[in-house]
Amino acid sequence: MSYVGIQTQQRRNNMRSTILLLFFPVLILVLSYVAYWFVYASHFEMGFFNTNILLDFSVNVAPWVIGGVGIWFLIAYWSNTTIINNAVHSKPLERKENMRVYNLVENLCMQTGMKMPKVNVIHDNSLNAFASGINEKTYTVTLTDGIIQKLNDEELKGVIAHELMHIRNRDVRVLIVSIIFVGVFTMVSQMGLRMMLFAPRGGGNSKNNGGQAAIMLIVVLVSIVGYFCAILMRFAISRKREYMADAGAAEMTKNPHALASALRKISGNPDMAGVSRDDIAQLFIEHPLNKKKTFMSDLFATHPPIQKRIAVLENF
Repeated sequence: MSYVGIQTQQRRNNMRSTILLLFFPVLILVLSYVAYWFVYASHFEMGFFNTNILLDFSVNVAPWVIGGVGIWFLIAYWSNTTIINNAVHSKPLERKENMRVYNLVENLCMQTGMKMPKVNVIHDNSLNAFASGINEKTYTVTLTDGIIQKLNDEELKGVIAHELMHIRNRDVRVLIVSIIFVGVFTMVSQMGLRMMLFAPRGGGNSKNNGGQAAIMLIVVLVSIVGYFCAILMRFAISRKREYMADAGAAEMTKNPHALASALRKISGNPDMAGVSRDDIAQLFIEHPLNKKKTFMSDLFATHPPIQKRIAVLENF
């Protein structure tokens, strides 16, 4: 793997975040137009790029769509930490509860000139950890009870350094944007499915049947697009980020073998029953969802094989 400096990685991640944020409203507008055209075309026979439909959509619908996207971004910006904490059931870890962890985080931050992030804990016996946040006010390092209790100081120091490197490299920003991006399609799909399930049946009324057909098409379309967006996110988020965070942690702690030892222990018990969302799972140092290894799962995996990461560290 070729060496990439911290500034280069930060610049790449900032660019990826910007591209994804710009692509999101464009995609929502396209989907909204498709839905609008379908509903309109069910009453009038018009071409897909009919000037009247495009103009009517631009004046009457597009501003509402852009406004909705803007509101969603604001909600996601202010509540992304709450969304993630609720998804993984994490709680703030107070300094007096575990001075050992706080000392390790604080010393590493002082060593690298970083501002101290928040520290959270997940009450789970598995061995896992992740970093999250989009700015200095929200940057957080989250550790499970299992990883705190079962790793020695040097191993835990390596894991914390790994997560601090994700913050320093701006990896967490791209990951948060991807969670927001994919999450909205999941939400829209679920809303559409509920509308289909609980909507009154129209009997022989062609207008009602046409409306229900439109909802079905929109739900299917959004679900398909959401699925491909999830895949797109996995390509946008390079798996090299884990190798780079490992290398950065090894340089920070001057002890690559301690992180290799920690990863070996983590590989034996990373699975967490309380984490069910795949987009959230990509935050962790090792994927916490127990999945069968197949060619396709490896192709679209968010993490490189942990044994390869261990081998790289042992030869560091």
